[in-house]
Amino acid sequence: MTDNNENTGFALGKQNFYLLAIGFVIIIIGFLLMSGGATNDPNVFNGDEIFSSRRITIAPIVILFGFIFEIYAIMKKPKETEK
Repeated sequence: MTDNNENTGFALGKQNFYLLAIGFVIIIIGFLLMSGGATNDPNVFNGDEIFSSRRITIAPIVILFGFIFEIYAIMKKPKETEK
């Protein structure tokens, strides 16, 4: 005899996986914002390009938001579907 309260499905719902994918894309965008600043000449140092506010401030905030969004996506209670 089986118990009707037993849940054999996934721990996360379909919406959770969509939110996880969105959070992953946000994190990737943050790392892309952080990249760059290379130069062709190794003797030239361009501090304005390397230490720009996009790389120092905006990109880490976007990445942090992505990780917080991932935590939300995992913690969000999935909607129960009726059988």
